[in-house]
Amino acid sequence: MEAITKHGWLTWLNDRLGLDPLIELAREKEVPIHRHTIWYYFGGMTLFLFIVQVTTGALLLLYYRPSAETAFESVQFIMTEVSFGWLVRSIHSWSANLMIAMLFVHMFSVYLLKAYRPPRELTWVTGVLLFFIVLAFGFSGYLLPWNKLAFFATKVGTEIAGVVPVIGHFLLRFLRGGDEVTGGTLTRFFGFHVAILPALATFILTVHVWLVQRHGMSVPPSVERQTQNVKTMKFFPNFLLRDAMGWLIALGALAALAALFPWELGEKADPFAPAPAGIKPEWYFLFMFQTLRLLPSHILFIEGEVLGVLVFGLGAVFWLLVPFLDKESIRGQRERVFTFIGVVILLYIAAMTIVGYLS
Repeated sequence: MEAITKHGWLTWLNDRLGLDPLIELAREKEVPIHRHTIWYYFGGMTLFLFIVQVTTGALLLLYYRPSAETAFESVQFIMTEVSFGWLVRSIHSWSANLMIAMLFVHMFSVYLLKAYRPPRELTWVTGVLLFFIVLAFGFSGYLLPWNKLAFFATKVGTEIAGVVPVIGHFLLRFLRGGDEVTGGTLTRFFGFHVAILPALATFILTVHVWLVQRHGMSVPPSVERQTQNVKTMKFFPNFLLRDAMGWLIALGALAALAALFPWELGEKADPFAPAPAGIKPEWYFLFMFQTLRLLPSHILFIEGEVLGVLVFGLGAVFWLLVPFLDKESIRGQRERVFTFIGVVILLYIAAMTIVGYLS
């Protein structure tokens, strides 16, 4: 790092921007080395795919037209007339799915390795909030091509939001911009997708990354119990170069998927046409959709769908508050209980997703 700072351009920037704290952080930051170190790389992988999303989304925004009359045709124009437009859209769609998959892996690895322990409670909270925002990105972006499948999937998804007790009707109208899915819904989802959600994501992501830098990488309790002195490696360049290798692999996988399996556009949405048979949401919502399908119409005196939505809502609150429920002072048996809960949730999501695809 000292050799780099001797370059004139960096000295010039340092004098004006005050880069000494960042240079010192890069010089001093270390990453623990143990048998679970591989899970540290999934956070950086998720961030890299988010950057790919922002870049490709900005390119698509140059040609996209957010209205019921022009949205489908503008995406069709991107795919057929714009140079490499089909490739950019395919990379955008594939990277969205890979980003959510990496985020699932990162989140559950953090949970099972107990990386939310003090003083990292807020790191977990901001990470879970980012997870919810990414799911909202997926839900809002799915409608933007204005094709048949996206139209009816959005209709079903907003109907589910409408069964929430007390505020359900307000939520449905807030999401749709009215009582039905229309061009107004498309414009509203476009606003969510390119303005509101990116602003929220940028702010919370900044806080999340800052907290990670402040508190460093957590060492799992099992490793702490086995050894007092955990080996470390320098973040720069050792860990960063390994992280960059993962990004290159992800970029190659994205290019291969986009080239070999271009993301299809489908048919233009027709609000007056019947819903396609066997309509399903994207895979990351499928476990919730399948659960609601399997519930009976009534459980005791409550509608099954209402009860299912309430349970998922309480589950989201529980997931957000995990660091405050799994206290450091009462480890041991409770630690195993929370590990068991996490494994059960993970297996349930996987099982319901598979059942949803096979049914």
